[in-house]
Amino acid sequence: MEHQFETTILSCLDIALQEIQNSEQTQQINLPDSMPDIGSILCAWGQVILRGKEWRGDSISFSGGMMIWVLYAPEDGTQARRIDAWIPFQMKWDLPGDTPEGTIRIKCLTRFVDARSISARKIMVRAGMAAMATAYVPKTLEAYVPNGIPEGVELLRGTYPVRLIKEAGEKTFLQDEEAVLPESAPLPEKVIYYRLSPQITERKVLSDKVVFRGNSNLHVLYRSEEGQLHSWDFDMPFSQYAPLGGSYGADAQAEILPCPTSVELELSDEGRLHLKCGIVAQYLITDKQMLELVEDAYSPGREVMLQVQDLALPALLDSATESVYGEQSISAQANLTADVSFYPDFPRQLPQENGIELEFPGTFQILYYGEDGVLHCVSSHWQERTSHSSDRFNRITVLPLAADAQASVGSGSILAKTELTIGISAISGQGIPMVTGVELGEVRKPDPGRPSLILRRAGTQRLWDIAKECGSTMDAIRNANQIKDEPAFGQMLLIPVS
Repeated sequence: MEHQFETTILSCLDIALQEIQNSEQTQQINLPDSMPDIGSILCAWGQVILRGKEWRGDSISFSGGMMIWVLYAPEDGTQARRIDAWIPFQMKWDLPGDTPEGTIRIKCLTRFVDARSISARKIMVRAGMAAMATAYVPKTLEAYVPNGIPEGVELLRGTYPVRLIKEAGEKTFLQDEEAVLPESAPLPEKVIYYRLSPQITERKVLSDKVVFRGNSNLHVLYRSEEGQLHSWDFDMPFSQYAPLGGSYGADAQAEILPCPTSVELELSDEGRLHLKCGIVAQYLITDKQMLELVEDAYSPGREVMLQVQDLALPALLDSATESVYGEQSISAQANLTADVSFYPDFPRQLPQENGIELEFPGTFQILYYGEDGVLHCVSSHWQERTSHSSDRFNRITVLPLAADAQASVGSGSILAKTELTIGISAISGQGIPMVTGVELGEVRKPDPGRPSLILRRAGTQRLWDIAKECGSTMDAIRNANQIKDEPAFGQMLLIPVS
């Protein structure tokens, strides 16, 4: 006699693709007639801008580019000059076949910017960026619930609290702020370059909307009226909310990934800095639900054959924000640092026996005044490794979220330090075994020679396993021994046998 369990539907989002691409582009910059000839290239910087995302059926794409600033020393010996440019980028990822349309999430990083002079009037710039694209698609799963099971069949039910991705979307907003320097800081005469790093500090799901707060960290390198270069950091707070497609309870959580879509910094005649920028906040909403499945079944009086399959749940197992610290001693005859940048790359995941090792690469770039008072620039690659325990089947996602860099001058060297903030999450890669139905054999006749009671000492077995092995039930054993839960190790048990 076959009994098929009823099905219940679970809806969530799953990752159809998650992949990192690196891209390099070169561009020639011609100096305008008003600028002096190039003597030497001092330094170059870049800011990645996300302009658009597109789902094309069999692929997803990202379009944007990099804002470029190049600082050079003129041949005539006058003060350093800056020239800027825009380098467009576009990337494409092919999707697996038969992928339904979903939502794209992009994280972009500036990997490097190199510049060299190819003539007195021309500069060749080479820029590298990296982007991680994640495609989230709707997924429907079937869990099985027992119904109409005959008496005498024992069911072992397991309850699993699972956190599933329920919704993905984005909120685009603008910031229009004035960056105010402290009175002690020299007034800017010329902006050399700027970099915007939006960060989320608070997030909360309130029923049918997600609210979040954060700061747009603006890093500015400028030349003062005295001709000296100075760098300064400003925090521009923001507070936003986005309506959601569903309504959620107190267990719902949000993960938000911000990315600049435009950045413009204007310097007024009075020396005031005015920031206009666009930010896209890409959010994921997860919610917890209790899932009850049948793990095992038996009957003391008849044979029971199980129909079992795995429930492949893309459940979020863990999500956290961590800091990775690093430092590098760079050989340089420096007197004063003018600017410090750190360009992190996406970490590499190296499998280990009990987890993964994360290898964090990055590059320090330091603009400094030498002992001769002349500007110099030096770059140095950095790498750090950390270990994390994780099941080899899980999908681990690691995202560099923010990088703070500092430098101090020593004797014959510069000590550069960074605090790299990363977001790390793990999604289950293993299914949960569940019973989907049972096939019952004929009722067995009682064995007259079988005792009605068995005396047994509890060991490491669960009460379920003891009852199943002895042809009893958990309720019968609990009642006979006046216990409510699992027996204590070594406890003598009286086992009624059916």
